[in-house]
Amino acid sequence: MSAAAAPTIKDVAREAGVSLGTVSKVINGKAVGDAYRLRVEQAIEKLGYQVNTYARSLKTRKTNCIALLMPSLRHPFYAILTDEITRCLMRRGYRSLLMVTNFDPKAEQKCFDLVQQNKADGVIALTYAPNLEVDERIPIVTIDRHLGLNVPCVSSDNYAGGQLAAETLLDLGCRKLLFFRIGPEVLGEPDKRGVGFESVCRSRNADYEMLSVLDEETVAPIYAFLDRRITGGQPEFDGIFCNTDGLAVQILSHLRARGVDVPGQVQVIGYDGMLHYASGAPYCSTIVQPIDQMAESAVDILLSTEGFPQPTNVCLPVRYLPGGTTRD
Repeated sequence: MSAAAAPTIKDVAREAGVSLGTVSKVINGKAVGDAYRLRVEQAIEKLGYQVNTYARSLKTRKTNCIALLMPSLRHPFYAILTDEITRCLMRRGYRSLLMVTNFDPKAEQKCFDLVQQNKADGVIALTYAPNLEVDERIPIVTIDRHLGLNVPCVSSDNYAGGQLAAETLLDLGCRKLLFFRIGPEVLGEPDKRGVGFESVCRSRNADYEMLSVLDEETVAPIYAFLDRRITGGQPEFDGIFCNTDGLAVQILSHLRARGVDVPGQVQVIGYDGMLHYASGAPYCSTIVQPIDQMAESAVDILLSTEGFPQPTNVCLPVRYLPGGTTRD
């Protein structure tokens, strides 16, 4: 090989002592023996071999790029999910084309239009556009929302999470429960959190109230709801389940500003399992979503080439994590 020439796949095969087919499988993320994979990877690193992704995409009509649609990266759940999906794609030799839509329906639609133009091989989407038009020929996996009978959806077990939150509050001695939801107009899997919560309250004859508000209303209606039930620092309730940790943190701040002791007078549970970056401790007692498993499942389904029927709904188990806002 000339000193000035870029190494080729043949050079990699010669250096590794394997066939061209084995090198091709490693480069394309296909199954080979661990020993062969290691030899190929060492040869690639030694030679500085670079895959010509543009030429390969022209030949295979594949970009090895997956469009990743997220409404925002400001919320920790979205940011961590994005990070995990990107990691999963990289391990399989895929790049990610990240589109942050800021909840703009037009931006969400544009993401799917790009895939139709062969800019990406498929989409992993967390979308809230109410009238989204999706070509059924586009490979797509959604997170938390069903777009059609043939579109796989990956989520945590939101119904069981709502049940777990209610059961935990009641088992910890709460007698009057509240459930708060703040979210988009478009319904999805996360709305089962309230359904699961209510099912336990009904089965155990617990006293409860529920309030749901839209994102554009902000949290103000929930604050007003709470204020009407607090007199002289004495709340009429003693347990709260919020549909996200973010909402739970806002509720905690409001209660403490009103002189309510948490968890002494009121116990609070959120949903997501978000942790402080520095300490690794949860912001509040919470129902933990298995974000790493959600990402892995979404990527596995989207990139599957086995030809087997894909599940239309993958529902992954959740767990409860005490975080100082309950009397565990």
